[in-house]
Amino acid sequence: MPQWLLDWLAGTGAEATVFLSAFISSTLMPGGSEAFLVVALTQTPDDFVRVARLIVLAGVGNTLGAMTSWGIGRLIPHKETSSRAQAWLKRYGTLALVLSWLPIVGDALPVAAGWLRMSFWSSLLWVGLGKFLRYLMVAWVTLSVL
Repeated sequence: MPQWLLDWLAGTGAEATVFLSAFISSTLMPGGSEAFLVVALTQTPDDFVRVARLIVLAGVGNTLGAMTSWGIGRLIPHKETSSRAQAWLKRYGTLALVLSWLPIVGDALPVAAGWLRMSFWSSLLWVGLGKFLRYLMVAWVTLSVL
């Protein structure tokens, strides 16, 4: 990474960058929020408060992005279709949203949940749990290596 980006991630820009990259990464747009989180964590690994703040911001940003996708799914007109995401949700209910952190199919799960008119609060709970567990794991692995 360029030095200016490392400096930005070592300072006050880390929080905004991690939040925005996490938000964008959880929509249908590509992103690399884990990479930004890892770099930000490596800049000040001994600052527990900053580490916790970065994890929370990544989790909140990613959850809000996924719930935006859920909202977009609510706007899609109903017609008979079939997808893997819909099949998982029909079989396991909102619990399947805990897997929304997975690549490719994970982005489709919140859209499908919105389209299927699944509960907002239940969707938020399971999406948030999956997203936060992923970022906790990324942080734990990153800080263990350092």
